[in-house]
Amino acid sequence: MARRNDPFQDLERLFNMNISRPTGPGMPMDLVRTGEEYLAEIDLPGVDPETIDIDIDDRTLTIRAERKPREGDLEWLTKERPTGTFARQLTLGPGVAVDKINANYESGVLTLTFPVADEAKPRKISVTTNPSDSNTIDAA
Repeated sequence: MARRNDPFQDLERLFNMNISRPTGPGMPMDLVRTGEEYLAEIDLPGVDPETIDIDIDDRTLTIRAERKPREGDLEWLTKERPTGTFARQLTLGPGVAVDKINANYESGVLTLTFPVADEAKPRKISVTTNPSDSNTIDAA
């Protein structure tokens, strides 16, 4: 049996896989370093802040959130926004102070602030000299 080739269906499938959901459904993220901290901004529009759960186990940070579907007698015309529970994990390197991470949810964006660990901050090391070790030649 011959298969009918629909280029628009193939294009839509490609679009849905590669562009609309680059990191999995529901949790696109930007990550930047600003001086002495890292900032992760995660889009979570329509998520009830009470459903956001953030854990850290060893150096793996897990973020979970839930977007509940509309309920009732509805006639869907278009349904493109994913619903359900979303999760994302980040592996944190030794340069992050895991005991000082902060989270804030505002206007549909979850912002995580990861301070740079003191050990990972650049610093100067001073050089000292010992005056008794100087190469002084006594004249007799």
